[in-house]
Amino acid sequence: MANRDSPSPAVSNVEFSAAVSKVYAWYVGGFLSFVLLLAVFEQMGLSRQWIGWIFLLATIGLYAGIGIITRTTDADEYYVAGRRIPAVYNGMATGADWMSAASFIGLAGTLYLTGYSGLAFIMGWTGGYCLVALFLAPYLRKFGQFTIPDFLGERYGGHLPRFIGIAAAILCSFTYVVAQIYGIGIITARLTGVAFELGVFLGLGGILVCSFLGGMRAVTWTQVAQYIVLIVAYMIPVVWLSVKQTGIPIPQAVYGFQLQKVTAKEKELTNDPKELEVRHIFTQRSAILAEKLKDPAAALVADKAVAEKTVAALKAADGPLAEISIAEKALSGLPKNAESARIAWTTAKAVADSKAEPLNGMPPHAQEFAGDPNGDANAKATFDTSRRNFLALIFCLMVGTAALPHILMRYYTVPSVRESRQSVAWSLFFIFLLYFTAPALAVLVKYEIFTVLIGTPFDQLPAWIADWNKVDPTLLSVVDINKDGILQLNELSIGGDIIMLAAPAIGGLPYVVSGLVAAGGLAAALSTADGLLLTIANALSHDLYYKMINPNASTVHRVTLSKVLLLFVALSAAYVAAQKPADILFLVSAAFSFAAAAFFPALTLGIFWKRANGIAASLGMVVGLATTFYYMIMTQPWLRGVFGVTSPIQLWWGIEPISAGVFGVPIGFAVIILVSLVTPPPSQKIQELVEYVRYPTLRIG
Repeated sequence: MANRDSPSPAVSNVEFSAAVSKVYAWYVGGFLSFVLLLAVFEQMGLSRQWIGWIFLLATIGLYAGIGIITRTTDADEYYVAGRRIPAVYNGMATGADWMSAASFIGLAGTLYLTGYSGLAFIMGWTGGYCLVALFLAPYLRKFGQFTIPDFLGERYGGHLPRFIGIAAAILCSFTYVVAQIYGIGIITARLTGVAFELGVFLGLGGILVCSFLGGMRAVTWTQVAQYIVLIVAYMIPVVWLSVKQTGIPIPQAVYGFQLQKVTAKEKELTNDPKELEVRHIFTQRSAILAEKLKDPAAALVADKAVAEKTVAALKAADGPLAEISIAEKALSGLPKNAESARIAWTTAKAVADSKAEPLNGMPPHAQEFAGDPNGDANAKATFDTSRRNFLALIFCLMVGTAALPHILMRYYTVPSVRESRQSVAWSLFFIFLLYFTAPALAVLVKYEIFTVLIGTPFDQLPAWIADWNKVDPTLLSVVDINKDGILQLNELSIGGDIIMLAAPAIGGLPYVVSGLVAAGGLAAALSTADGLLLTIANALSHDLYYKMINPNASTVHRVTLSKVLLLFVALSAAYVAAQKPADILFLVSAAFSFAAAAFFPALTLGIFWKRANGIAASLGMVVGLATTFYYMIMTQPWLRGVFGVTSPIQLWWGIEPISAGVFGVPIGFAVIILVSLVTPPPSQKIQELVEYVRYPTLRIG
């Protein structure tokens, strides 16, 4: 790993793996010593801000150092790490590449907010690796290309399938990388106290140094280091919460026991008189907003008149400056026109409606699906729709996982087809460690909030509430709605994106652990962003420029172009992320639907059906992707606003936009199969290649 040039052929894979293992053993020891040293310094009075900056600079400096040491201009090294990464380390790198900000930051929060239905993410993402192992990884490795568009171009022939593959890879990877950089902004802002937008660009520096200099080789070894950071950071707070609540240091073992306690507490909070009082206030607010929405223009005029009258009265009576300032802010904060008022009040009504529900709008944690299969017609319909969405989401995440370009690229880096299978198994193991723990973390945090935080006087709330409110009030805020001075559950607004990051503070751990968890989240986001940016840059430089525009380009020229494009794409993604376009989970899930619809039918049929041809694959990718994108535009609120869609939302069979790929994938399969049957078959050479890839003992010619 430490040498810039490729190892001598005399160096066996076993010797190389042993040398790498020695390096990472020292790394683990040094990392743990670093954390313990910071803990000692905290006890000696080192400030939280300094701890945050040290974690940020040390981790990014480490990853940058690996990037500098492993820099290369060799094409094989830059694009596929020389095809010599041992299976266990490729599995670890894949785990880091996979466990993005959505997994590390968002998964526990999603399970906290949605309970049982959030398990769809774990089942879908984990199941996707079974598809990778069975249907794609070993066969793609045997084809021996650099990228997924490269495979499409070789398998289907001609530039059209390759070009469509490039466009689809850029679309799903760019969507995904925006989510990662958004997560980086949140974490960096929390670590250092800087503004979110500045945090985005600070974190971007770490991404660029890793992937810019050494390509896939640098990214791979950086991701191994990042996996170690993120898994240690994830386990410490959840084990601590398990010990604190039960005395048992195995959170997965106490999950069911604590879930029973949470269920009992949910019933208590549902019927608590103070909670009922708060919910009644929100019900009244919702009714007032509903009246305003009947005629926003008239309501806005009336609100302005009242606000102006209040300001005038306070000034005439020479009222306190603080009250005058509040009244003036209320006046200036009113919507500027009727359309702005309609949008603002619609959003506010949705929040009020949610907070008028028991448990702050969250379903009971152990409830399988919404509704009741034995209830009235309404309850049965709700139950069926909820179950349908659960299964649709699992399908999209499984198929999307199996088709994500930046994940499939990882299996080009191992020495052999056999090791590609082993690498998938190791990937599953390393991902399992986190996914098997996330449900327990969600329940342990919920128990802590329900039993310790709720019922606390507002003037005695822990410091982490105010700290997170400063980072982003939309992620966490508390308001004493009923003016009793005590925090009720429905007075707390907490976003899923901070459940994991706030877990150490919620459990009462020292701040150094919060810094460690933030560093783990940063490692998760950086590792995935590295792989995604490399996928986009390689698609443009290798697949578009080298394969389609200038086949005579030198190796150095191609690699240099890839680095320039990587810089441009990274800055573009950072700019989009700074606009806070949507929550992390939707952006990530959209990327999965795009990948599933665009690639899965073309990849699987390309491997297992030699009759599939280029024009059919091209049409299948376009139609599948277009169907998915159209459904998202028509049903997802943020995208509707971007594209100016004003017609009423009409869901197909009640499927939420997060699972739009469930429509695109079967349409893609149908188009490829039908068009292939009515058009000429591929050349004999391609058909023989497909046979060769599927059957190891077969030889061409």
